[in-house]
Amino acid sequence: MGEEGTEGTVHLLCLAASSGVPLFCRSSRGGTPARQQLPFSIIGSLNGVHMFGQNLEVQLSSARTEDTTVVWKSFHDSITLIVLSSEEGTSELRLERLLQMVFGAMVLLVGLEELTNIRNVERLKKELREALSGFAEAAGTAFVSLVVSGRVVAATESWWRLGTPEAVLLPWLVGSLPPQAARDYPVYLPHGSPTVPHRLLTLTLLPGLELCLLCGPRPPLSQLDPQLLDRWWQPLLDPLRACQSLGPRALPAGFPLHTDILGLLLLHLELKRCLFTVEPSGNKEPSPGQRRHVLRSFYALVTAAHFPPELGQQEEKVENAAHRVQVPRACYQVSGTEEPGSGWRLVALHLGPRLLLLLLSAQSPTHGLRGLATHTLHALTPLL
Repeated sequence: MGEEGTEGTVHLLCLAASSGVPLFCRSSRGGTPARQQLPFSIIGSLNGVHMFGQNLEVQLSSARTEDTTVVWKSFHDSITLIVLSSEEGTSELRLERLLQMVFGAMVLLVGLEELTNIRNVERLKKELREALSGFAEAAGTAFVSLVVSGRVVAATESWWRLGTPEAVLLPWLVGSLPPQAARDYPVYLPHGSPTVPHRLLTLTLLPGLELCLLCGPRPPLSQLDPQLLDRWWQPLLDPLRACQSLGPRALPAGFPLHTDILGLLLLHLELKRCLFTVEPSGNKEPSPGQRRHVLRSFYALVTAAHFPPELGQQEEKVENAAHRVQVPRACYQVSGTEEPGSGWRLVALHLGPRLLLLLLSAQSPTHGLRGLATHTLHALTPLL
């Protein structure tokens, strides 16, 4: 890239735009690969200042120091590319064209859809909702959901409006039963119908993925024949296979999540739904059981002391009150500080109708907890 005799170092960074997770980093000097790589703290700072500007509706495109030119560019709200060049005479325009060519090369090799798969979550949800609504009408019931490993991944509006006990217990029940191609199971609804039984029908569409219907005396299970299933679900085999991978991780395959995250709980306080996982990656320690216990204890602490469940309504009242009460936005807890690298970090962040709790490894720096939580919340927002 440099002119003759003006060799400098060029660093190219590729990050997930919503979460700030680095996808790859490359460094070169005089056109050949360089051993010196940028430390993660600098990568995080470069992306952090760009995201900070975006949150204020300010577009940061380039900057200069005494010996380095930096250019930022985002593509399709999914990929952020950053280039730093210390080559003499390098212009911002030249570096911007370099970033355009780099993104073009990425599209050439893997395709645009693969690079923007986070945004495709919305399209997947829309396709599943339309199929669920159509199938529910054909089957004669308004209560239909798709369940993977005891988790509801998509459902009709009527299913989402079920009372709290049954909304939680029904998917747990389905996840606890031994695998079967079809079931016709009598259930009582603790909130909606505690004395008159309903029927819970389940149909296995793919291994680990079940279609659940809550209904009265009709339809008979025999009416849900293969032709009806094929009509509504055969065209959606690819989206259904995408649901299969959710399982314990509860996140789409390839979803960019920071490697320090050991578990997370995202709550939508208005919709009264949540996203929960203690197996976001292949890390083995601490065990999923330990992570679940720690995250549950932290949830009990923060909801009792800082973020009560009715926080959304409380904030609205506070906004209209003459004497405003300070409502916390974030809190964190650190354990295991006696031994370096031991224990974990916990952080809670409230933004709008969402509350995010993260369990992080001990290597995650305390000063970066809120930034990491903010990036993660923005990344998870399309999911819930």
